Amino acid sequence: MLHLAPREVKSRRVGDAWYLESPIALREHPETLGELFVRAAARFPDRDFLIERRAGSLHHVTYAEALAAAEGVADFVADRSSVMALSGNSVNHALVMLGCFLAGVPFVPVSPAYSLVSQDLAKLRAVVDRVKPSLVYVESRAPFERALAVTSSEIIDASEVSSLSGRGKHADVRGDDVAKILFTSGSTGFPKGVPNTHRMLCANQQMIAQLWPFLEEGEPPVLVDWLPWSHTFGGNHNFNMVLAHGGTLLVDEGKPAPQLIGASLKNLMEVPPTLYFNVPAGYGALVPHLEKDDALRKAFFSRLQVMFYAAAALPPDLWTRLVALAKKTTDRDVFMTTAWGSTETSPLATSAHWALEAAGNIGLPAPGVTLKLVPNGRKLEVRVKGPNVMSGYLDEPELTKQAFDEEGFYKIGDAVRFVDQQDPSAGLAFDGRVAEDFKLSSGTWVSVTNVRTGVVAQCGGLVSDVVVCGQDRDAIAILAWPTANASREAVLEAIRAWNAKNGASSTRVSRCILLSEPPSIDAGEITDKGYVNQRATIERRSIDVARLYAERPDEGVIDCT
Repeated sequence: MLHLAPREVKSRRVGDAWYLESPIALREHPETLGELFVRAAARFPDRDFLIERRAGSLHHVTYAEALAAAEGVADFVADRSSVMALSGNSVNHALVMLGCFLAGVPFVPVSPAYSLVSQDLAKLRAVVDRVKPSLVYVESRAPFERALAVTSSEIIDASEVSSLSGRGKHADVRGDDVAKILFTSGSTGFPKGVPNTHRMLCANQQMIAQLWPFLEEGEPPVLVDWLPWSHTFGGNHNFNMVLAHGGTLLVDEGKPAPQLIGASLKNLMEVPPTLYFNVPAGYGALVPHLEKDDALRKAFFSRLQVMFYAAAALPPDLWTRLVALAKKTTDRDVFMTTAWGSTETSPLATSAHWALEAAGNIGLPAPGVTLKLVPNGRKLEVRVKGPNVMSGYLDEPELTKQAFDEEGFYKIGDAVRFVDQQDPSAGLAFDGRVAEDFKLSSGTWVSVTNVRTGVVAQCGGLVSDVVVCGQDRDAIAILAWPTANASREAVLEAIRAWNAKNGASSTRVSRCILLSEPPSIDAGEITDKGYVNQRATIERRSIDVARLYAERPDEGVIDCT
């Protein structure tokens, strides 16, 4: 059994507001990521730190090798104002990032989609205009030729990184210096820059270490991870956890997509993880392979201690299938858990650091974090304060002012509810976005999160996500993205099964359209948490919404009654 912190919380009520905090005090910790890196390299110089597949075989980089290379980068970038990375995860990307940490230069990883998927490059232009980087890193120049034309900055690629050498001198970096600037679109508008200081990120890793004492007690963590470093989950939570505990990270070139998941499966076979982190869509892509491939399943669970999901709700059927696979394969308990937070909170603010019976519980505040729960309409809005919370958005004084309340709590925009109203220590459940729910024309409230997650779960892999429509309408209707093997008939059968169990007007789905065009990053239809932005999608696809509610719907509209 893994050594985990006890499940407990200090709670008090002031008027209508609840205040929750961990009774565990946050202990002292290193203040910079460079300190974490140097400490790990001193303790484990010959241990594998980074692994990636090159020309078909795995390439290993030890802590000592990574430190020497990062020191070369640090010397090269020492006088820069900031360094931006446009390409995805790689060993050389990591070395540039680590070099910036040592040099005290802000590192700005940008979603590759801004350069490679976007048609108008509008988000990339906005980010470049805001940061004005001195240096831009790309793995190779050719794929980014169009994007690089947006900036007049100096360019460096992977071949040049490998030629850098340093003198082993480190800058005088302070905890309040900016380690990273991450850009988040959230639910609206163009990307907002979130300065993440070294102290924020180190405090967050200390929180995790105190909730998961086993990280320091057993074998070092081994991760096989594809989650992008331009996002706080992969880039802060996961990468920094490896750094903080002298672990090993296989930089997975695969993804949960039909044409790419094969690479992930091969990596999981060759380097079985001790901790596995993914989003629900990633687990959805992985589980069928684990169910049909005994060799893969046995390798995957051979030393697995933790399965962790975040960024969206895990459908109940996936939870059940993962538990069944673990029990079938190993006699050890595999800890299934989650946490909650955002780019602005480094990211972890709550953690479910105890055995859960089902998905949905996002846990309790981490050491040093205080949550404030405030009634907001029909929901309980959650706000956050702690050493892991940003001080404000980059060059956005008005947005910063709006982001904090009168007591200095960050207004994240999410809602929660108590799992057990009589026992706050039972944890909190995510209850959607504060402004997401709507009323039907009858005045009946619709919980978008409940309908969305419920329908996706009922469809059992037939749809990847849905958008719930119906504000000021007579009934709920949905736009859905079908998966590759889904048929119209199968989706209709699943929705009718949902309706049979959820017949109230607040949950019953009247009509559905299966969308062929994927969510658009240019149009803001996907948030940086991985959610489909309900409001942006409804606005952009207003013609499809009108089709859903037409008096005489066309043949593309499925009648689910």
